Amino acid sequence: MDEPDFKSVPVIVVDDEEDNLDAFRFAFRKSFQLHYALGGPAALDLLDRVDAAVIVSDQRMPKMSGIEFLRRAKERRPDAFGILLTAYADLPVLVDAINSGAVDRYVQKPWDSKELTAILRQGIKSFATVRENKRLREQLAQYAGYLEREQRDALDYGEISGESAAMREVQRRIDEVAETSSPVLIEAEPGCEQEVVARAIHVGSSREERPFVRVTCAAFRGEALERELFGWRKGAFPAAFDDRAGRFELADSGTIYLDTPERPNRSLQARLFRLLDEGMIERVGTTDAQSVDARVIVSVSNSLERAWGEEDVLPELLSKLDVFRIRLPALRDRKDDIPILAEHFLRKYGRRNARAATALSSAAKTMLTSYDFPGNTRELENVIERAAILARGDEIQPEHLAFQARSHVVSSPVAPVQPVEPSAPDASQGQALSTKLEEIERRELIAALERCGGNKAEVARTLGIQRTTLYYRLKRLGIEAH
Repeated sequence: MDEPDFKSVPVIVVDDEEDNLDAFRFAFRKSFQLHYALGGPAALDLLDRVDAAVIVSDQRMPKMSGIEFLRRAKERRPDAFGILLTAYADLPVLVDAINSGAVDRYVQKPWDSKELTAILRQGIKSFATVRENKRLREQLAQYAGYLEREQRDALDYGEISGESAAMREVQRRIDEVAETSSPVLIEAEPGCEQEVVARAIHVGSSREERPFVRVTCAAFRGEALERELFGWRKGAFPAAFDDRAGRFELADSGTIYLDTPERPNRSLQARLFRLLDEGMIERVGTTDAQSVDARVIVSVSNSLERAWGEEDVLPELLSKLDVFRIRLPALRDRKDDIPILAEHFLRKYGRRNARAATALSSAAKTMLTSYDFPGNTRELENVIERAAILARGDEIQPEHLAFQARSHVVSSPVAPVQPVEPSAPDASQGQALSTKLEEIERRELIAALERCGGNKAEVARTLGIQRTTLYYRLKRLGIEAH
């Protein structure tokens, strides 16, 4: 922890004699930020207005002793460091006061200015440590709550997967920027590995052990995104029943990833620019600024200019966001990476499902690399997940691969692959491959439901899939099961 600025935090000095306060003022006014009070009652009133780091009190005062005052002061300002000045070596009383937590240090009068300077500095350091630990505990609790709210079966692309020249260039760009704190702009088509790149930047930096906070911006519209990012004070708007930290506060000392934000309104633009320019934020409903050290990574569809345009956008904000760009290539432009990614997804679903296929046949690889994947890596994962469910052996065959309903785009001539037809007569030979496979899957699921008497848990066990996957498939195929 860095050395605190000793003049930046208040020190309250309490005595019932003006001369003693003047002596303190003369000795320490150049080194510390001092506030004074004549007697305990006046000092308690002062504590309602001043967030004191250190409280120095004389012991012998009328109406309220120094020990009693410090005890009551600790109730109002528990983080403050309490120092008692006493001319009386009443050790049993002092030991009791120290053990109770009301007094942190005591100094016998007449005090020595050098000794008391060292004690005041120690008190401010102690206060700063307590506040920092409290802030970190609150941030951890809020981050844990954020993780609980965000918990889901997220897309898992693993590490940067791919051996193509395009992906090696992406990795090189990541290595260049990771150790800095500069903002990063990731441009890519929907469905690419934007979050994987953002996490790789985070993991490759000195912030790796600090929070990585992902914000799905599409989930928040209008002012809701501004509130979510910057937090709010109680009463800032009708539904603000309590204070709440924003995502930038959760990401303090770490990284925040803004996933595909739409063009922000003017208020949010101004707030974002101040954060990027000064490292300062204000919660909605207050003008109290606080510093935040969060590395900002933003992903946009295709390009920032196309996603936001240039009209009604602060040019200085665009300039701040455009410090370092990483362009992710579409999957169709790096066909060599398709088998590598597909095998990664197979391993992923193999960990979840012991009965899932563990390999791709050569014909299946050929079929995958012939498809342009308009949905990019996200679509590839869905195709592999479906194939892992349909395959009954260890190897995925072409007939297990079903693509999106839109046309199956073949980018280069390949040898024709003959699908294996089901043994039962099938009048749908003219249908698209995906439609045929849906019919196969539907028949398999209906048969399994009949065998298990409609017991979905038993169906999931016999098919070797997770229950949530079964529910998703039943709903997608329109199978009513009770």
